[in-house]
Amino acid sequence: MNTFLVIVNVVVMLALLGVLYWMQKKHISFTKRVFAGLGMGVVYGVILQLIYTSGSDVIVKSVDWFNLVGSGYVRLLQMVVIPLIMVSIISAIMNLKGKQNLGKMSVSIIAILLITTAIAAGVSIVTSLGFNLTSIEIQGGDRETAQIQKVEERLADVKDQTIPQQVLEFIPTNPFADMTGERRTSTLAVVIFSAFIGVAVLGLDRKKPQQAETFRGMVNAVYAVVMRIVTLVLRLTPYGILALITKVTATTNAEEILKLIKFVIASYVALAIMFIIHLIIITLSGFNPITYLKKVLPTLVFAFTSRSSAAAIPLNVETQTKKLGVSDGIANLSASFGATIGQNGCAGVYPAMLAVMIAPTVDINPLSWDFIVTLILVVMISSFGVAGVGGGATFASLIVLSTMNLPVALVGLLISVEPLIDMGRTALNVNGSMTSGLVTSKILKENDRDTFNDQSRELDSAAHA
Repeated sequence: MNTFLVIVNVVVMLALLGVLYWMQKKHISFTKRVFAGLGMGVVYGVILQLIYTSGSDVIVKSVDWFNLVGSGYVRLLQMVVIPLIMVSIISAIMNLKGKQNLGKMSVSIIAILLITTAIAAGVSIVTSLGFNLTSIEIQGGDRETAQIQKVEERLADVKDQTIPQQVLEFIPTNPFADMTGERRTSTLAVVIFSAFIGVAVLGLDRKKPQQAETFRGMVNAVYAVVMRIVTLVLRLTPYGILALITKVTATTNAEEILKLIKFVIASYVALAIMFIIHLIIITLSGFNPITYLKKVLPTLVFAFTSRSSAAAIPLNVETQTKKLGVSDGIANLSASFGATIGQNGCAGVYPAMLAVMIAPTVDINPLSWDFIVTLILVVMISSFGVAGVGGGATFASLIVLSTMNLPVALVGLLISVEPLIDMGRTALNVNGSMTSGLVTSKILKENDRDTFNDQSRELDSAAHA
């Protein structure tokens, strides 16, 4: 009987995918197809949740089939992340013209990411105190106990390294190993290696111009091929979002969420405030926040459903360059840096909130300025090298809590609501990276305002679909 029900569920999913394909053939806009996928996925997931329980065998097996589309799409994006970062950054740097300066780009982007992360930590502290959150209220079961053990194992690795040693990890020793994503800092290491190649080409222009031009032609050809692959993959975004959000809504345990509803609400209030702060920064930079929102929403929807800042890099870059008018160099640097440095949600909001909740249990006054200032500084420093995939917030929290000499058990106790909150955190991370790119393009006067103001502009992946 269960097998028959699974088949029925899969057939329904195929029918919904067929609706999206029909919309694509009718040349309905990319944004509308993304939101159609999101809406259908939420409704279908809720229906499955009402018919079956979230942990039922039918749901588990059905989701396993849905993953062919959802997780398959995320894997395709992850497949192109490293090649895209490499060729984009090499191409952007080696094609720098006169006034353009790699150092200014990097410093501006990283500064904005770190400043907004500090603001996010401050917002999180205020929100936690406002909701009167305490770790004493949170109780754990067998699942949480098992997670605490895993957290303590990861903490052992963190404690073995000082902050300078953790920063040292960003420098690649084997760039080819980092291209496989072997380390949590692999993405940032690839960025650094690619930057060195780009700078080296600029040096060759003066000493060996012929070799430099030959290499430049090779990179430009590879860049064109990689961007074509990105375009092909991004066309699948509505389908991926449909499957991903169906999985989330069908497997979410409502009872467990209700137990921690106060923490969930407080988390999303802090995330929402930071989104508003991003929009204020964008407005103060001279951009229309409504126009900005309309153009970035599909990217944020994908980040929300996929829970992966790294997987969102291709869509992030495309959105900045094709919709927001950001130059290629700034877009690629901000998307790459934003996936590993200064993540406002995972490295800013979450660790600070946990620290405030835990502080009273060890007789620390979370209202003291010493604690608040120290926490914000630790959050900023520890935000370097946070993994740009689901679980990065856990690692960031371990670093912050251990540095502040606070117990880490709470990280494991929140496992039941971790996926739900991680969706919002990831969307905030990606929005932070796009904000840093857009503001930097304004500061360095490398923004195409006509592209930003063009209301009809779609991503290439949608325009050619």
